[in-house]
Amino acid sequence: MSAPRTTLRRSLAAAAALPLLAVALTACGYGSDAKDDDAKKANVAADGKKLSADTVRIGYFPNLTHATALVGDQEGLFQKELGGTQLKTSTFNAGPSEIEALNAESIDIGFIGPSPSINGYTKSSGKNLRIIGGSASGGVKLVVNPKKIKTLDDLKGKKIATPQLGNTQDVAFLNWISEKGWKVDAQSGKGDVSVVRTDNKVTPDAYKSGSIDGAWVPEPTASKLVAEGAKELLDESTLWPDNKFVITNIIVSQKFLKEHPDVVAAVLRGSVNTNAWINANPDKAKASANAALKKLTGKELPAEVIDPAWKSIQITDDPLAATLDAQAEHAVKAGLLEETDLKGIYDLKPLNKVLKAAGKPEVADAGLGVK
Repeated sequence: MSAPRTTLRRSLAAAAALPLLAVALTACGYGSDAKDDDAKKANVAADGKKLSADTVRIGYFPNLTHATALVGDQEGLFQKELGGTQLKTSTFNAGPSEIEALNAESIDIGFIGPSPSINGYTKSSGKNLRIIGGSASGGVKLVVNPKKIKTLDDLKGKKIATPQLGNTQDVAFLNWISEKGWKVDAQSGKGDVSVVRTDNKVTPDAYKSGSIDGAWVPEPTASKLVAEGAKELLDESTLWPDNKFVITNIIVSQKFLKEHPDVVAAVLRGSVNTNAWINANPDKAKASANAALKKLTGKELPAEVIDPAWKSIQITDDPLAATLDAQAEHAVKAGLLEETDLKGIYDLKPLNKVLKAAGKPEVADAGLGVK
């Protein structure tokens, strides 16, 4: 591996220290109302072997880039592998709150983006979490007001939103700006382009009001903006080798991984099976994800939003470790991260065992795996 990678500097360290946001616990319907004694009696996996934990708690975002979690839960594909072990899910609106929940042992496994994964790993000096699998690639776009911006060069002097200081899209946009030869102060967002950190929930309203001229954002926010009249100017996947980069991976508490490897393996089997079902049945999977979103948020996405958004996301078992390493380098270059060694952030042995059993190719950790 090249130079050591990423610890989070002031901004991201502060984000990681945010108090735990209110967690919306979702009733899964998979035995969540069962009595404790009944759950214990039923604690047998699908293959007839007893699992080592009565319950596994999984966290994710009500977001299309977390489609594996949405669909796997909605279709019962995780529970099928867990058997009598009870699945409990929690939803989060931001990476720092999910990392805090993992630190507080409120969840055991999480679907989450690369930047909070790096943050959580480095803040605990490599002692708390491991990345154990992939989930999604892509699904990030630069969309702009076509009346103000017609070419990429027109971004100079304009106000462009990203979701959060130092988050995955913010780092990507800052890196893109740097490669254009433009200057922006990473902390303030001021410079040749004004980088306006705006929560995805309010970005569409900010666009409609004219307070921003565009946004570098994940789906479905990008497609929501297009539905409001914005134009897609760049798909971030075109900037990466093979048009692939990690947007969502699977993390686990090191303690839970050590104490309950059989449960982790069951969740990974559920993830691999879910990903295979999504890729084999894209239209059914899209409908399933939308049904899950309606259950979680009270609203489903309209066709003009979910259709283009869904097409831009690639569902994958591969965590695309080399792209996480590159994203870490970009954050160091932007001045948002300090250098540190990320070796040990991945443990892909359980996933590769599941993939091998399913007759699928194994995945690599880019030299960042545990020994």
